[in-house]
Amino acid sequence: MAQHRCPGGAGSGVRERARDTAAVTTAAHPYFDHPRPLAFAHRGGTAEGLENTRFAFARAVDLGYRYLETDVHATADGVLAAFHDATLDRVTDARGRIADLPWSEVARARVGGREPVPLFAELLREFPRARWNIDVKADAALVPLLRVLAEQDAWDRVCVGSFDERRVVRARALAGARLATSLGTSGVLALRLRSWRLPVPVRPSALAAQVPVRHGRIPVADRAFVRAAHRAGMQVHVWTVNDADQMRELLDLGVDGLMTDHLVRLREVLAERGAWTG
Repeated sequence: MAQHRCPGGAGSGVRERARDTAAVTTAAHPYFDHPRPLAFAHRGGTAEGLENTRFAFARAVDLGYRYLETDVHATADGVLAAFHDATLDRVTDARGRIADLPWSEVARARVGGREPVPLFAELLREFPRARWNIDVKADAALVPLLRVLAEQDAWDRVCVGSFDERRVVRARALAGARLATSLGTSGVLALRLRSWRLPVPVRPSALAAQVPVRHGRIPVADRAFVRAAHRAGMQVHVWTVNDADQMRELLDLGVDGLMTDHLVRLREVLAERGAWTG
């Protein structure tokens, strides 16, 4: 990733980064109550191929991770499962679309042939100090998710996102300001255009822009984007970053969080900078 120098030398760059970081604090929400940069265990990490399982999340917590990333789908009978794919086929010993199956059948599947698919409600109870970044994978999962959050009064512990901007907007409309949300795809595009000094409005209710380093040939997580997000009162979280040098480059740009599959590697990079607070 190219490094860009700030006009006026290193001192002005530090001052500008300080101003940008200060802007983020104006969008305070209990979800973001941890010192930055935030370290996210993407799907709990990929240890032994057991993504999005209690085993993976417990390992992440044992390593000191407070922020856990997961995905949710609803079964045919409206039960909310923590699972990435629309089907069970890739990572379990079972087959079929989760949306077409009752929970009783999904519950029999084993990730990696050994670990059950967890209920998101159970994960909230089992890891009461964890913060959860939740990708809502389907429209049918949104209302069950909000129901679980209401039942457990877990609004302060989650940030909800989706590639589908309409899903994020609906979540915010149903839950209100108590729910932290990140931008959807169109919101990220608007912020990217804003960072290029184009007069594009950015949705003010989102508290984070969660983005890849690049989208195809188009860079996303660069210094201009980070500044634009901070000026809009948003944090920037980048996924999925597994290379140590790229982690360092992004942290130098001032990103507020990194999502990784390699939990020990990110912990080591943050520790060498005195930024590991797990």
